[in-house]
Amino acid sequence: MKGYLLDENLPARLTFTPSLPVFNVSQVGESPTDCEVWAYARQRHLVIVTKDADFADRIISRSPPPWVGHLKFGNLRRREYHALLARTWPGVEKLLQTHKLLNVHADCVEAIG
Repeated sequence: MKGYLLDENLPARLTFTPSLPVFNVSQVGESPTDCEVWAYARQRHLVIVTKDADFADRIISRSPPPWVGHLKFGNLRRREYHALLARTWPGVEKLLQTHKLLNVHADCVEAIG
C-alpha cells in the first residue's frame, strides 16, 4: 500500500495523520465513475476509503490492489467522524497489511480476506 484514497462522500481532510499519504478522489477527475476510481487506486496501490458498498462488493472477488476500507458507521457530525477515525485508524492500518477489505463500524473493525 502506498496511500489512502478518500471517496467523494467523505471529508477531504483528516484531523489526524495516517502513516501513508492521503489523496482525495477529486484527483481522479471530475465526478469519476466507480470504475475510474478503482483503476486509479489499483494503478497506484492505494486503499479506497469509502462509505460506498459497491467497492466492498467488488473487492470480495478480486485480489489487491486496491484494498478497501468500508466505513459503515453512518452519518456523524464532523468532530465525531474525525474522533472515531483517529481512534480506530491504527488498528485499520495494521489489519490492512493482511486483509483486503475492512468494514469499519463505530464499535469494531471487521477484517475480511
